[in-house]
Amino acid sequence: MREVIMVKYGEIALKGLNKGTFEDILIKNIKRRLRHLGKFEYMRRQSTVYIEPVSHDADLDEVIEKLKTIFGIGAIQRCAVYPKDFEIIKEESVKYLETALQFARTFKVEAKRSDKTFPLKTPDIQMELGGAILEAYPHLSVDVHNPEVTVMCEIRDKGAYVSAERIIGAGGMPVGSSGKALLLLSGGIDSPVAGYMMAKRGLIVDAIHFVSPPYTSDRALMKVETLCEKLTAYCGDVRFFCVPFTEIQEALRDNCPQEYFTVIMRRLMIRIANHFCKENEYGALVTGESVGQVASQTLRAIQCTDAVAEFPVFRPVVGMDKKEITEIARHIDTFETSILPYEDCCTVFTPKHPKTRPDIADIEKAEAMYDFTDLINKAIRDTEIKLFRVEGNE
Repeated sequence: MREVIMVKYGEIALKGLNKGTFEDILIKNIKRRLRHLGKFEYMRRQSTVYIEPVSHDADLDEVIEKLKTIFGIGAIQRCAVYPKDFEIIKEESVKYLETALQFARTFKVEAKRSDKTFPLKTPDIQMELGGAILEAYPHLSVDVHNPEVTVMCEIRDKGAYVSAERIIGAGGMPVGSSGKALLLLSGGIDSPVAGYMMAKRGLIVDAIHFVSPPYTSDRALMKVETLCEKLTAYCGDVRFFCVPFTEIQEALRDNCPQEYFTVIMRRLMIRIANHFCKENEYGALVTGESVGQVASQTLRAIQCTDAVAEFPVFRPVVGMDKKEITEIARHIDTFETSILPYEDCCTVFTPKHPKTRPDIADIEKAEAMYDFTDLINKAIRDTEIKLFRVEGNE
């Protein structure tokens, strides 16, 4: 029996004359993710990528698990492929579907006849194949509204494709189709989710993190590096900038009003991130800020932070509550790492009474009480850069 995996497009299917560019990026991403799982042949046709293993020992279940994390994919189907002879389709499909149907109670058949030369029309395919299934599995009954199993039969130009499961893909746009951005990655729940969401819009996402030893520990850094590793499952390879921030925070503590500490700290982080954006051609910054969640995330505080940004600042979780963000964090397997009790630099020297409605003129005056230029340049020079690669592509 010959099996293939059909990968169906998400938003790419809506594209116009530039659709081919998005398809090329998607197929490139798929090949990169699957290359350590075996050799495959790829065919692109009718808004679908067909993936067929060259050898019989390829684990298609593992292939599907990888495909589920690739943005740009709308749906995934593992299919048996038959010649376009309906008697063969009926006979062989009944055998192929045994695993899916033997313990089910209800089913329905959905058919699609892309090849209009096929002699049976869509309703006839559904009725005839459904009858063959009922004859082979008399314990089943048809439920067209809420079946336990939906059998799909697609008549396409290269053959007939039968499957019993349609897996929803990651959706979005292929990573690399929308440019590059730099994620301000803390050790919390929100920022990894923000990176995931921007990768879903087609951005290559790299990360910048600020450490303040001895106030922050090696375990806190390891926690953030683990988050980077987990993000590679969705974002692809992640370049990681680790910025030493201790001297800057100590100078801030010793020279600036305490109530403005958090906002000024964020502004200094943005100034450093600006440098790496220019140096590496990132088109935007990404943060995990959500309006009103903490003192530095009020509208006035965000305005003060954005005043020093030289690139657009994307905040994909800005209107979400913690429950919504947490659900996504669990889905992408970052939640349990994010809640490990190792503090990041954002919690160092936190003021007891931070200013929640700061005025930008007051912030600029407070920040001007110390010239941070030399310390910023030193932090940039001393930044360590690592590359976290997709599993299997080392």
